Amino acid sequence: MEEEVHTGEINREAEAAPALIAVHPLERSIALALGYELRVFDFEMDCAVTLTDEAYSPCHSDAIRAICFGANGRLFVSAGDDKLVKIWRTDTWHCIRTVCSDKRVSAVAISHDGLFVTFADKFGVVWIERLEEDDQGQASVDKKAVPLLGHYCSIITSLKFSPDGKFIATADRDFKIRITIFPKGPLKGAHEIQNFCLGHTDFVSCLTFICPPDCHQSFLLSGSGDATVRLWDHVSGQLLDTCDVGEKAGLLDSKEKVEYSAAVTDINALPDGSFVAAAIQGLHGVMILKCDVPARRLFIAKFVFVEESFVPTRLGLSSSAKLLWVVMGASNVSKVGVSKMAQLRVLSDLDKFLSNEHGDYPVILKDKDMPGGEKLLLQFQGSDHVTKQDAALAATATAVKVAMQNLLTKKQYSLEKRDFRKRDRNDRKFKKQQF
Repeated sequence: MEEEVHTGEINREAEAAPALIAVHPLERSIALALGYELRVFDFEMDCAVTLTDEAYSPCHSDAIRAICFGANGRLFVSAGDDKLVKIWRTDTWHCIRTVCSDKRVSAVAISHDGLFVTFADKFGVVWIERLEEDDQGQASVDKKAVPLLGHYCSIITSLKFSPDGKFIATADRDFKIRITIFPKGPLKGAHEIQNFCLGHTDFVSCLTFICPPDCHQSFLLSGSGDATVRLWDHVSGQLLDTCDVGEKAGLLDSKEKVEYSAAVTDINALPDGSFVAAAIQGLHGVMILKCDVPARRLFIAKFVFVEESFVPTRLGLSSSAKLLWVVMGASNVSKVGVSKMAQLRVLSDLDKFLSNEHGDYPVILKDKDMPGGEKLLLQFQGSDHVTKQDAALAATATAVKVAMQNLLTKKQYSLEKRDFRKRDRNDRKFKKQQF
């Protein structure tokens, strides 16, 4: 069988962008990114938020690939395929800074002190921008960030700061997790690598930190295309435990006679590690794990089935541990004639689960019982959210799976095509111009 060869540009029209969700650390608001649209709902005002951006309208012109709140919730960042990184103040939802990237953006993060925004591009470079908002809070446009570190042409899939702010963790599709010391003067670059966390056998899709109360340091959790969630001592680079969620997911899905992919697409955790939620590709629910750091153990506690045809694409969990938000969605699903579709579910009673893991907790809230209720669903799911669309949901799940494969799985080229691509690389052209 001949090796697959990609001879042209990717058909962007057929490419689906997974829906993203982010929850304010204090659950004051929630944000959903669907295609190029950024939708925000304010729980305190009980209404949808109107975002203001004096420089650009609409806010983004292409698919949003990364969103996040800052540690204190004061800032929010969105970025994606339009090569724009937009920084928002969450009290007014006004864009205070727009940073232009040379490449499409794949991940973003805000330092815990709120002074720096970092983002990774599709070429494997992490950039950093210092925030210096003026007194009037006006938006600064067309700012250029400076490079912080690089992964040498491997797409960076996740970007996180450690809770103490000392390290920045970056993961890529070449199975690597790099732990870099975040310098005092980061605008000059981060050149000191603390460790590499190596052990995954497929792309690393997501990262999150936990900080157990009885431990003097934080620990790192990672999810991967190898269907595992792993616990790391990121300071030493030591792998503490591996939880094979794919094996459990395969048992749950054993009735289906199809090839099963159990890539971990997202993980969220409470700061103390007592609750870890994982979204798994193709699984109709959420896998809940617990982390026993003193015993160096990570284990599956429960599986929460959501519903048929509902496959979570992203999870949202605040530090208050009240609710777990689960979203399934994608944009540009042309096969079923649906340009944008999102479905939202909420898992509640997490505190009861933590005190009694054998009870019937967490529970899935009915639409009317969700925070924000009908107003929230209208904002996030649209006017037809009441209508069941099982066929559309199934097509959405398939489109998201293909999109993730395109993003995270390295393309294979023939030797001839590889040589052609090397000759046509932009960095080589730049070197020739220099000399």
